[in-house]
Amino acid sequence: MTTRGPLRLTPEAQARFTPPPGYAPRSPVTLDCTACGACCAAPDIHALNKPLGVPCVNLGPDQGCGHLCAIYATRPPVCRGYQPDWVCGEVAPLPTLDARTRRFLEIYGLQPDGLP
Repeated sequence: MTTRGPLRLTPEAQARFTPPPGYAPRSPVTLDCTACGACCAAPDIHALNKPLGVPCVNLGPDQGCGHLCAIYATRPPVCRGYQPDWVCGEVAPLPTLDARTRRFLEIYGLQPDGLP
């Protein structure tokens, strides 16, 4: 059995996981993607003609292991380049994809396309 030392983040990773003022810090224990689906539902993804606040058509339902992408191996560069950050820690614990999407949009002050 290997004993690991304390978690050490690169300065770049530490910056990604540092929340802005007014937000609680994210646990450094959960830095990987949790497959919560928020990044595939909340932002608009022009490369996939996906509007803001609408789940991507390639995002599968949560089957007990999170939401998985049907085109993961061939996903566009914008999806491939996304890295989990402090927002993930803010939205991932919420119970539904809809709640996670609403919170993601709320953090950035965005409204889904077609809504006032």
